[in-house]
Amino acid sequence: METFAQDSLTTKLGKKKKTLYFTWGYNRDWYSSSTIHFKNTKTDNYDFTFIDAKAHDSPSMDRYWQPDRLTIPQYDLNIGIMLNDKHDLGIEVGWNHLKYIVTDNQVIHVRGEIRGHYIDKDTLVTPDFVHLQHTNGNNYLMINLVKRQKLWTSKNFQLSAIAKVGAGPLISYTISTILGNVDSGHFHYHGLVAGTSVGLRFNIYKYFFIQSDMQGAIADYTNTELGADHQGLATHHFTSLQWTWEGGLNFPMGRGK
Repeated sequence: METFAQDSLTTKLGKKKKTLYFTWGYNRDWYSSSTIHFKNTKTDNYDFTFIDAKAHDSPSMDRYWQPDRLTIPQYDLNIGIMLNDKHDLGIEVGWNHLKYIVTDNQVIHVRGEIRGHYIDKDTLVTPDFVHLQHTNGNNYLMINLVKRQKLWTSKNFQLSAIAKVGAGPLISYTISTILGNVDSGHFHYHGLVAGTSVGLRFNIYKYFFIQSDMQGAIADYTNTELGADHQGLATHHFTSLQWTWEGGLNFPMGRGK
């Protein structure tokens, strides 16, 4: 019976040349502290650094699964193709919409110059001084290499381990206030991100699956524009841990040999 069950699922999921798939889901995120450098010598006069600034996510949990608000929470969209070769490899393009907010009203060591005054001390950072959030968002556009390892198979179900490694650009949208200069934000290239993840995928018959992953990533922001005139610049890097839960669809493409 076990041999028959494995052969049956292999016929449905394995003996295809390729399988296109699509996933949609949501995430929670945790961030390391980061050292953030702020500079504007064109339309203002500041060049200072936050040392070990803390940040948090913004999941908007009450808005999950509402049809008119699907993209307001922290979401994940992936489109990939499993090659169904002997190595069980695939290629995937992922859009991970995380949110990153430097926590307001925290005490941060600030070092540098602000409008002709030197500062080197622990400082209460209020939103009127500096507020920084990548909330529309801290977006990871990544191309991933995918590895699948089948763990358990029955007639109509399959459990697999999924590992990914990839990289790509940060196409982010930053809202900021710095020394009273407010920038409501716009989408543009901010830097690069690289990451890896491991998770589990549970196939339900041949067309449906659910999946959960833990992803670790390094985001390097090198081009975050500040101020209404976009003449200020913030640079920083941090690590993130992302937990995702997703639903997916498989689209088998043709018969294998």
